[in-house]
Amino acid sequence: MELTWIAIAASLAMGSGAAFLFVFAVKRDWMRNIEDAKYQVFWSDTNDNPRVHPTQEKADGSQPKAD
Repeated sequence: MELTWIAIAASLAMGSGAAFLFVFAVKRDWMRNIEDAKYQVFWSDTNDNPRVHPTQEKADGSQPKAD
């Protein structure tokens, strides 16, 4: 029974810590422009310039025609 209370206390501490970190990040404006971080991570190893996309898919998933 003691281990149950320890597990409950630990889970409450981790949950409140995560909630505090989320509120802290939102108040510090860390989640303002997450799209830029997405492109930095996703396209970092394809080209020197992470803004240049080697393949640009259309909305339906098809590839553009080659010139």
